[in-house]
Amino acid sequence: MKLKKIAAMLTVAGLAAPAFATNGMNMEGYGPIATGMGGASMAFDNGTAAMINNAATLGLMKSGTSRLDLAIGGLHPDVTAKDTGAFGTGRSATSGGDAYYMPAIGYARKDGNLTWGIGMMSQGGMGTEWGTGSWVTNPTTINMMLVPPGTAPTPAAFTPSVTNRTARTELGVGRIMFPLAYDVAPNFRLGGSLDYVWAGLDAKMVFDMPTFGAMGGNINNANKNLVGYATGATFTPGSGFGINMMGWAYAGAGINAVNYYVDMDRGTDKFSQQLTGNAVMANIGFQWAATKELSIGATYRPEVDFGDLTGSATITGLTATGAVAAGGTAVAKGNMRIVGFKWPETIGVGVAFQATPALLLAADYKNIGWKSVMQQFHMKFTSGGQVAEFGLNQNWKDQNVFALGLAYKMTDAVTLRAGANLSDNPIPEANMTPYFPATVENAYTLGLGWAVSKEGSLDFSASFIPDVSVTNAGCANPGGQQGYPGCFGNTAVSHSQTNWQAMYSHRF
Repeated sequence: MKLKKIAAMLTVAGLAAPAFATNGMNMEGYGPIATGMGGASMAFDNGTAAMINNAATLGLMKSGTSRLDLAIGGLHPDVTAKDTGAFGTGRSATSGGDAYYMPAIGYARKDGNLTWGIGMMSQGGMGTEWGTGSWVTNPTTINMMLVPPGTAPTPAAFTPSVTNRTARTELGVGRIMFPLAYDVAPNFRLGGSLDYVWAGLDAKMVFDMPTFGAMGGNINNANKNLVGYATGATFTPGSGFGINMMGWAYAGAGINAVNYYVDMDRGTDKFSQQLTGNAVMANIGFQWAATKELSIGATYRPEVDFGDLTGSATITGLTATGAVAAGGTAVAKGNMRIVGFKWPETIGVGVAFQATPALLLAADYKNIGWKSVMQQFHMKFTSGGQVAEFGLNQNWKDQNVFALGLAYKMTDAVTLRAGANLSDNPIPEANMTPYFPATVENAYTLGLGWAVSKEGSLDFSASFIPDVSVTNAGCANPGGQQGYPGCFGNTAVSHSQTNWQAMYSHRF
């Protein structure tokens, strides 16, 4: 009974757990056995994490046995954003989002040639947190009280705003998995799983007026150098939405808003996010023991289409001092949609080589199809019968990931692991923002396995992700000059990370 309660609590807690990931928005590895070996997992037994790695390797279990894995992971990103613009002050800010925890659970049973199971695991995501004193939430912006709408501003018109707001983003994607593996032959097995996949997003974002101005054009704007876009969005004063979403002026009483605050955040409720969506998908893989020493594995995970992430949101127009423009009429409450949110297709292949009875070598290659799913962060906001569409261009690239690892069995009870996970940054510099800085590239990992009894074992991994710095050099803002604030230009983001995973396994 106690075991059932623990499993239930882990499942509930994991439903909203985000993962500040390192392969774009995917993790560098799943499960401490594979992660300790750089994330390599396609061709050897790595426990019930195989459900998200390559379900075919579950068939490597001994017939007539079961396995239960209980795991927890910690992700500790270190993200710093610096204002490098000509009109900035060189201000620097550090994200307060520096600790995320992810539980996972998996059970598998093999009878004859068939292995089946159930598991829950966070797959990926990203997020940052910026406080009320951060330059990210108090950007250097145009003082529109001094500059008429539509007039190109002068440098003297720029000043740090005071929004008195916090900002954060937290995106989490997780899976409940129902895997099957079947031994077609003693040395060849097929596997796959049917997955229920959910996604949740919390976000509070400050956009200065030039950034919203740079969002001009259509949703399908061909100018991929623009960080964003907006359309169909001049709202009538007094209607409850008196904000000109094209970015230049508040449409009422000569008051001009200089910041826009988009709030779609659940706050302290960490069992769900404000905007949510779900989908069902299936994947397939194989594992082939080509020789006694050499095994080959591969998996295919198709693209996941969540439709729209939906929930409530508020958009507020703010003056440079943080006051709500025009005494409160520039506040709109309504429904927000993240249009067409998808998770990428993944193709993976790997080998494992038992070099000696004590030494296992492994190598994987994965291609992650970010390009087809991360073109635009498309927001559609409805309030009082009026609709505004706006968002951020992303234009991510597909990502190639190489995972290399080894496991050395020192004694019957102790196994040491090490590895490297090598990839490239999928985000173009011109589309990098401090809200979604998933820019890290390589991870170097260590792992330890300890058989504490005949039935039980402990596994631990640690990942060290070096700093990657990316600078968005800026874009031409209204007025046509380079180097103005807005577009999230003139921003340098540095991102490093330390992750760990721990797991207890019980075999019976």
